[in-house]
Amino acid sequence: MELEDLVQPEGVVAHLKVTSKKQALQELSERAAKITGLSERAIFETLLERERLGSTGVGQGIAIPHGKLPEIDRLHGLFARLDTPIDFESVDDQPVDLIFLLLAPETAGADHLKALARISRLLRNPSVVEKLRASEDASALFAILTEPAATNAA
Repeated sequence: MELEDLVQPEGVVAHLKVTSKKQALQELSERAAKITGLSERAIFETLLERERLGSTGVGQGIAIPHGKLPEIDRLHGLFARLDTPIDFESVDDQPVDLIFLLLAPETAGADHLKALARISRLLRNPSVVEKLRASEDASALFAILTEPAATNAA
């Protein structure tokens, strides 16, 4: 599973201006609705439902909100770099500034888990995270996310 199979250039946001976890999930749901053709409300409610089980803030300023939807036909990813870090109730209590959203079909099963693992490995790579935080535009972020060396090392 390669990240270019998950995230498209239009799914990368370089300067997301939000002040809360809820607002971040709303903004990303709106963008995901445009990419997937699904209801913004359905996406948002799926993400909120998952967050109620426990925060998807994985630590070190990174969150990987995710959910499964019956209407979706394949895995979709969105990536956002926040202008200002927000409280995401992360496991390490650190504010989040990098969010990788993953949406999957209800039938995805192992593919959903493989995609989460791939994203997690990539975002645990300190040099990749440093480059993501230093980049100011969406095309540079997309290039970093889909860079073969980064995904192979991850």
